[in-house]
Amino acid sequence: MKTDDLISMLAGGVAPVDRGLLAKRFSLAVVLAALGSLLLMLAVFGVRPDLPVMTRTPLFWGKVALPLCLAIGSLWMVTRLARPGMSAGSGRWVVSAGVLVVWLAGLYALLQAEPDTRVAMIFGKTWRTCAFNITLLAIPGFISIFWALRGMAPTRLGLAGACGGLLAGSLATIAYCLHCPEMEIPFWGVWYLLGLLLSTAIGALIGPRVLRW
Repeated sequence: MKTDDLISMLAGGVAPVDRGLLAKRFSLAVVLAALGSLLLMLAVFGVRPDLPVMTRTPLFWGKVALPLCLAIGSLWMVTRLARPGMSAGSGRWVVSAGVLVVWLAGLYALLQAEPDTRVAMIFGKTWRTCAFNITLLAIPGFISIFWALRGMAPTRLGLAGACGGLLAGSLATIAYCLHCPEMEIPFWGVWYLLGLLLSTAIGALIGPRVLRW
């Protein structure tokens, strides 16, 4: 067999690369994560009874904006890190901006409040369970997002896992906003972010084990 014939035979069985595979996998993963977190929230916690009233207030949408901003930034990072040799990119600035805005708004709210109400604004009524509830609701996201990552070729496994965990936690927090009764910005700046930090840490820990290829 001639060399040219051998090359033609080997090349003939190569399937074309699906350039849209990354977008397809992560689109499906995000939809499944968001839907799974929502259904889990409904089954375990339920929707707050005054939700129709609260959705007509800007403060409620400000609460949703925090995890939404972090979800956008972490999705940006995780889709880059799903490819070999890629950095996290500019998504980290989106995440940092979301955290900075909520901290500045929380600090402003505390400075404007009466001194004897500030502790209550930070701790609310659910501080003992908030972060753990968010982590629980992130379970569907961990499953679907890490499935999407495993189908690609990440090389920075710890960082990819951390960003995947942050994405799962962010989507879980959006779902949790439909249940959580807390409406003080300082509360979100502490306990929501603690739940997101837990999800990120879990992702960083399991990433090198689950995403190894």
